[in-house]
Amino acid sequence: MKVDQKEHTVIIKDTQGDFTSFLMKVTHQYKSYEKHNIIIDLLGYKEELPVNDLKLFLPMSKKHKKTKKSFVIVVADFDYNALPEKFTVVPSLLEAHDIIEMEEIERDLGF
Repeated sequence: MKVDQKEHTVIIKDTQGDFTSFLMKVTHQYKSYEKHNIIIDLLGYKEELPVNDLKLFLPMSKKHKKTKKSFVIVVADFDYNALPEKFTVVPSLLEAHDIIEMEEIERDLGF
């Protein structure tokens, strides 16, 4: 697991290719990231991740968004319509940063 912090955003990347252990590490270390926007980088997976695997991040996403912070998952080659609307999954890191920037503006404006 690799963690990069850029300004108000933490990018957490799975470097091992073991989804289950990555999810456990992120969950256990969540307290250290909870004050930042979070990007979960799953671009390293060459095969499409099952929808049910990605949904395992849903409770963390809901909890994080309640604290007025963004939670975005980046995964390539995925059926983005298969997930709930409130769950933010995008195909690139650039798009993840754009989403966070838009959500920050919305929060600043009181939406």
